[in-house]
Amino acid sequence: MDEKTWFVYILECQDSSFYTGVTNDLDKRMKAHASGKGSKYVSKKGFRQLLAWKSCADKSDACKCEYQIKQLPRNQKLSWFQGYNLNINS
Repeated sequence: MDEKTWFVYILECQDSSFYTGVTNDLDKRMKAHASGKGSKYVSKKGFRQLLAWKSCADKSDACKCEYQIKQLPRNQKLSWFQGYNLNINS
């Protein structure tokens, strides 16, 4: 069975708010967000850019990371990703 890599990611909306999510296809998910079909929140706020992501061991790990990030204050969310193989455009 071909296991896909799971990711936790954070993106910026047009109103400068952050959205954190998980996916096993980062490119497809970003295209969905950009077209307004990725999530209700991003559809309402508008997609600006992907800020950072981290690959995870599996879906469970990705969801645990997502929960951790969502518990942080805004000013600490991007720093959670420091030290991982990622892209940060802040």
